[in-house]
Amino acid sequence: MTVAVVEAYATLARRVLARPARLGRTRLVSVDGPSGAGKSHFTARLADALTALAGGRRPPVVHTDDLLDGWYDQLTFWPRLEEGVLAPLRAAQPGAYHRYNWSRRAFLPRPVPVPVAPVLLLEGVSAARAVIRPELSLAVFVTAPADLRLTRAVARDGPGILPELRRWHAGERVHFATDATAVHAELLVDGAPRLPHDADRYYLRLAGRRTGRVRTGKGGIRCRS
Repeated sequence: MTVAVVEAYATLARRVLARPARLGRTRLVSVDGPSGAGKSHFTARLADALTALAGGRRPPVVHTDDLLDGWYDQLTFWPRLEEGVLAPLRAAQPGAYHRYNWSRRAFLPRPVPVPVAPVLLLEGVSAARAVIRPELSLAVFVTAPADLRLTRAVARDGPGILPELRRWHAGERVHFATDATAVHAELLVDGAPRLPHDADRYYLRLAGRRTGRVRTGKGGIRCRS
């Protein structure tokens, strides 16, 4: 049985900082999952928790959507990320990338710097793909029902994106099945929680259990899902 475990972002932030850096001097945290699942919210709240522990210094966040050269670059953007961000950080050097403007359909000329920092948050579809797993300090997979994810995306970007979005969802399904991303993720997060909680301070981890018994455990409250 799958259960939802309420956990604090602050606790997760401490866990991340306690782990060794595997990308140069940086702890790389990838937040993966299908579009509309709640990856951006989770990433922002984890960044808040890390900032509080770092005396106000916010960790850099890279969104893979900013690296895509349009809709058809869903998975093929990775060399751009590797060259501009990952390779420099691996060598303990600052990186940079050019952000894609979806309205202009072009990359902006001004580079976005990515400093060498204790933690880098990488958010987006395929952020925890197999090629980067050995260098991850933490892999997170955020999930939510397909109909809800579609509703969220249309509410955010308008119904005009539906043709591209359906192709995107099909590409996601193939990628996640082939890559086995969720299986390899250390943390599986419920992006559509039904359990009342303070979403700015807590998230719901999905965990498998053999019984349906509800109990309180270390680090979270276990409840039926």
